[in-house]
This record gives sequence, structure tokens and C-alpha cells, in this order.
Amino acid sequence: MNFLGHHHFCHTDCQTPQRLNELVHSVEQIKRVTPLFNALADKTRVKIIYALLLKPDLCVYEIAQLTDLTISAASHHLRLLKSMGLARSSKEGKLVRYNLYDKHVKIILEKALDHSNHLPTF
Repeated sequence: MNFLGHHHFCHTDCQTPQRLNELVHSVEQIKRVTPLFNALADKTRVKIIYALLLKPDLCVYEIAQLTDLTISAASHHLRLLKSMGLARSSKEGKLVRYNLYDKHVKIILEKALDHSNHLPTF
């Protein structure tokens, strides 16, 4: 997007076109985090991630019980988390156990929980 020929909508020249052009590249990089926030926007997936933070090595049955889902629905959410690189699975015979794969998500969730303690309750 080029702002150099763009009409000024502000009554004052608060941002120069050059400054805006420099920001375009930086702002475009945010697209890379959108899938993560989409995954975290679902309360069921956040519950699954949090459960895996508290107790690693949960099986799909345990996750389904914790989230009040069918095993099929829990599996669907786990597949999505795995495809995004947020969770991983390991087999023990026929039993499949799930863990968090991305430790950055742990930090994000912990920070969000801490931040929520400072927000007004709705």
C-alpha cells in the first residue's frame, strides 16, 4: 500500500506519508501471529492448552471429560492444535497422550491469566 499519493484525511498532518510507508511493512508482519490468536480465540482450545500446561500427558478421553466434549470433538481440537505446532502426541501402545509443544504459548497464556486479574469483571 502506498500512502505517498493518498489524500490527507486528518485536519492536521499528524503522520507523514513517509512514516506511514515505513510502518506498512512492520504492520504486515502481524499476519504471522493471526493464526495463533485465532486458535486462542476458541475457549475450548484455551481450556485444552491450559489443561496440558497443568497436567502434561493427557489422553483424548481425559481432555474430552475436562472440556465436556465428545471424544470426536476433542480429537478435532487436538488435531488443529497439532497442525499449528502448539501440541504434540506420543503413543504408548494404543494410548495416545498429548502435550504442549510450543512453550511460547505457555508464556502467552500465563501472561493473559495474570493480565485478567487486573481487568474489571463483566
